[in-house]
Parts: sequence; C-alpha cells; structure tokens
Amino acid sequence: MRETFNKKERLKSKKEIELLFSEGKSVSKYPIRLVYRKTVFEDDVTIKTGVSVSKKHFKSAVKRNRIKRLLRESYRKNKYIVANTTHQFTFMFLYTGKELPEYALIETKIKKILQKFIEKEITSK
Repeated sequence: MRETFNKKERLKSKKEIELLFSEGKSVSKYPIRLVYRKTVFEDDVTIKTGVSVSKKHFKSAVKRNRIKRLLRESYRKNKYIVANTTHQFTFMFLYTGKELPEYALIETKIKKILQKFIEKEITSK
C-alpha cells in the first residue's frame, strides 16, 4: 500500500462536511477526536479525510497549520490500518488539546483512534 494522501482522498465538499457533523459518529483519544460517517462516493476512494484545529485555542495560524500538518502526516503514515475497509467513509480529525503537540504523541493517538474505529465500526458487525 502506498503512503500517499492525494487530492482525491481529501474531504473538501461543504455538503459532506455538514452531513458528517450532523449525522456522524465519533471516537476520541485525547487530544484528538475522529468524527466519521459511512457514505458513498462516485470515485474509487474508500476514505476521504479532513483535519481541523480550533481557532479558539490556537489564535496563530502558524500554530494551527503546524498541528494540521502533523495530523495529516500521521494519518498518511498509518492509514494502512483502515485501508482494507469494504465501505466508504468520511473522516474528520479534530485536535482538541490546548498545547502544541509533538509528532510522536500525535502519531500514537492517531494509531489508537484508527484501531478504536476498526473495533467499533468494522468488527462489531
């Protein structure tokens, strides 16, 4: 499996994001929360992903962008955990912490969240 995070895999549709937050389920491992929703896309992508960081806790755009970059990178490196799902999903990773994180912390939490997602959504059926 290739470790890429290309344009097709990014969640950009305003409509999909609104549906995700209104109808989606969530999994959390502090300081990251994953909101997900089962959906259907026209393209052959299994998961479309977005990231978000609160402007309330991080006023500086530089810090928000740094955290978003860390979230995207750790998801890109560990998406093999959820890559073999049969259904299509939309994901949104939300950073809920109040301090600037290290990459190692983000990566371990992303791994745990993806494992928790697999246990909750895939294996429970």
